[in-house]
Amino acid sequence: MRLPIMTATAMLVAGLVLAGCERTPQPEPLSETAGFALPEPISNNAVAVADGSEGPTLYSFNGLKAGKTWKDTSNAAYACVIALESCKTIASVPVLEGRLASAAVTVAGKIYIFGGYTVAPNGDEISTPEVFAFDPATGRYEQKADMPTPVDDALAVPYQNRFIYLISGWHDEGNVSVVQMFDTQTGAWTEATPFPGTPVFGHSGGIAGDSIIVSDGVASVFADGKRKFVAAKLTWRGDVDPKNPTQITWRGVDAHSGSAKYRMAAIGDEAGQRIIFAGGGDNPYNYDGIGYDGVPAKPSGGFFAYDLKSDRWMELGRLAELSMDHRALAKAGGDYYILGGMDAEQKVTDRIVKFRISN
Repeated sequence: MRLPIMTATAMLVAGLVLAGCERTPQPEPLSETAGFALPEPISNNAVAVADGSEGPTLYSFNGLKAGKTWKDTSNAAYACVIALESCKTIASVPVLEGRLASAAVTVAGKIYIFGGYTVAPNGDEISTPEVFAFDPATGRYEQKADMPTPVDDALAVPYQNRFIYLISGWHDEGNVSVVQMFDTQTGAWTEATPFPGTPVFGHSGGIAGDSIIVSDGVASVFADGKRKFVAAKLTWRGDVDPKNPTQITWRGVDAHSGSAKYRMAAIGDEAGQRIIFAGGGDNPYNYDGIGYDGVPAKPSGGFFAYDLKSDRWMELGRLAELSMDHRALAKAGGDYYILGGMDAEQKVTDRIVKFRISN
């Protein structure tokens, strides 16, 4: 269980990388609220894009409903057809209890949904091992082999339209460094080269080509005999060996400018060879948006990218609406989408925000 803490300010964590950023002039806000919304407010939801029966469709799985108590953890799922600008509720994820901080990744037309955690009435949080493959063509879920190490708030990225990496994350009582690789063709799990940075949860990132970027998140440290959760200002690059995907060469790179962010929305941009990040919270918080130090988290409004070609950060624009508590960005065509999340008052929203980035 992630226990309350005192303060989560300027603490150094072993393995964190010093900050740095390549700045470009900041443009005017580029995002807009989409002309359609989710069927109900939801936050901390796993999101993905796949081709449904009516074209490219945004999907949301699990998450936290507007009440923000343990009773509001959800296994609900929604589908939003972009061309129709219409969202509907679809079959729920087939688990008995709601899930927070799960992850979703699309590979070969199917969406794979990983883990998350449950919240008991007494506040206990348990990382769950289940993996499901959702088929947009049939609307059905198929259970796959459980994660060897159940994690939540992990980073999930696809590779070669076959493999999915789960990088670091929280496992019951602490963060783990393990990188778990799932083969969607065989259904087998393998361990890849471990994450060498400080283990974190709520980190963000993506993959483009053979390169992964992992940024920020929350580290668990002990000080004065107490567990504390501190924002981790870090960025690591992992270059995958395409002939042996279990082998990842990791190296620390400059962190982005500004403060560390928690649960940013992020995704890889294959064409641009960059990883896009948007929003995120400024203070590590429990699922209700209140910091472990008792200070409500505030969302951020920037979106920016790590350019893999130059190994530099790029400022891209501003979100018209501040946003946090995300699991990933969704991309369809030339547009990026943020589904749900929390606003400046830690209020859960049904809003869908979209923005476009010039190449």
